[in-house]
Amino acid sequence: MSPKVSVIIPIFNVGKFLERCIRSVVDQTLWDIEIICVNDGSTDNSLEILEKIAADDGRIVIVNQENKGQGSARNHGMDIARGEYIGFVDGDDWVELNYFEQLYNTAKKHDASMSCCGIVRKYPSSKILAKLEIREEKFYTSTLEKFEITETPRKCYVYNKIYRRSELLQHKIRFPEGKSFEDIAFTIRAIYFLGKLVTVPGTTYYYWVNYQSTTRVMTDNKQQDLLAARQDFIEFSRKHHINCNEKWYIKRKIVYRIFNIPVMKVYEWETIKKYYLFSVIPVFEKRISL
Repeated sequence: MSPKVSVIIPIFNVGKFLERCIRSVVDQTLWDIEIICVNDGSTDNSLEILEKIAADDGRIVIVNQENKGQGSARNHGMDIARGEYIGFVDGDDWVELNYFEQLYNTAKKHDASMSCCGIVRKYPSSKILAKLEIREEKFYTSTLEKFEITETPRKCYVYNKIYRRSELLQHKIRFPEGKSFEDIAFTIRAIYFLGKLVTVPGTTYYYWVNYQSTTRVMTDNKQQDLLAARQDFIEFSRKHHINCNEKWYIKRKIVYRIFNIPVMKVYEWETIKKYYLFSVIPVFEKRISL
């Protein structure tokens, strides 16, 4: 019999945080899950930690691959997943113990293709910041409503949701591989193509701000990947007639600082740039030729 949820955890050199992550999934109040840990070529002790925990829990499946990036690791996990729904947890994050039970039971209650909960961002300094708040249990069926309640694409979070696996397969929804910001393409397609979405209060995904993570370093290649992901959203939304708020179509934001104080922000759309003094005072607009 298939598990209720397949939990896919992409892992790359997160040994310092991994046990916290895995334990939060192993100890879930929803027992009927499979836990697919994709070791993406880690060179630290991540694999050792995985093997130690897996020895005591037969629900854990360890998959090893060469380092190909998070998109590839998640796709690999989806390829072998058997669950009715699929969820994602990053290797340095963790979830509340009732997380998958709440998401799964609420999805089943409303016959929903997706369920979504809130996110809390936690910092090494002990600072806590709510990134997405879900206050009520409510279902949504229109594309625009689903985009608005999940704050997509501004917050293209793949990990605070579960997705009906049969529909991901039906619509061939996958992560781009070899690129950063792969969450954007996956999330906008899942929200558009999958059916009903239900919001779930009373549980939380905890995102750990890991300053040492390679994903937090904005290289030139990653900047190009971000621009490409934003352009993909623009093209996808036009093709499927998704009329989102104008601010969600911003291709690029540039911040100029003096002594680390932001003195000028430049927002770039496809056809216009807008300049704001001290981030809030509009001072200039420039048209861009296509």
